[in-house]
Amino acid sequence: MILVTTTARYNGFSIALHWVLALSLGLMFGVGLYMADLPFSPQRLKLYNWHKWAGVTILALSLIRLLWRFTHRPPALPRTVIRAMPGWQLRTYHATHGLLYLLFFVVPLVGWVYTSAAGFSVVWFGVLPLPDFVAPDKGLAALIKPWHGYFAFALAGLVVLHVAAALKHHWIDRDGLLKRMLPRLR
Repeated sequence: MILVTTTARYNGFSIALHWVLALSLGLMFGVGLYMADLPFSPQRLKLYNWHKWAGVTILALSLIRLLWRFTHRPPALPRTVIRAMPGWQLRTYHATHGLLYLLFFVVPLVGWVYTSAAGFSVVWFGVLPLPDFVAPDKGLAALIKPWHGYFAFALAGLVVLHVAAALKHHWIDRDGLLKRMLPRLR
């Protein structure tokens, strides 16, 4: 058992972005599952519009997070954690983070392309019309629609893996790794 008492932490902005995106993605996944099987109704239309607005917001937050990460180096993994981790876990750690970032963009962009192909524009919060990615094409929409779901489920699976690894480090390894991303409570 490794006990690490002094570990470099993420900065407050990184922590806030992490948790806002985490909560947003969880909520979006749940709403997406719920609304997909609703019969055609005003409530379904409202949820689809909300889902699109939230997707664009998550896309924007993901871009901010990526730019922040490029300009603000995250704290390195503590040497004690690296030494204690088998090589496959370290490779999985890096691959999971890379795939999470990739899917932060792929899921909403594929949804946006689907929406455009289906002939529905995205009007962010009902105020700002956003450009369509493609011209309306029902065949293309039918081809793309399932991929939005596949990528969303892949993202959800990676999030579960990420959370499981964080909890393992916190409760089993007790190495302080999770505390680097928790807000400080005073």
